[in-house]
Amino acid sequence: MNRNDRIDAVFSALGDPTRRRVVRLLSRGPSTATELANDLPISRQAIAKHLSALDEAGLVSAERSGREVRYRLTPGPMADVASWLGDVGARWDRRLEALRRHLGG
Repeated sequence: MNRNDRIDAVFSALGDPTRRRVVRLLSRGPSTATELANDLPISRQAIAKHLSALDEAGLVSAERSGREVRYRLTPGPMADVASWLGDVGARWDRRLEALRRHLGG
């Protein structure tokens, strides 16, 4: 998967508000699907589906410890998106500056 595909996958995964809440919860540290379900108004099975989508986008990784599976955030894809947003922002800044100069401001 190339960088643009990874960025698209992240935006697609984070387009769902429940997945964004899962990411916020995981930002506090690794958790199981059961622990996440305790903080959200949906079932453990629904959490598992959201975690699967986040995993496919590369945003989380799973680690089995006995019967538990703990999920943690994976920073790489978010760094790719932050870099992309920085690039887009810089291009817009240059365009707006050129427009300001053109308008004599």
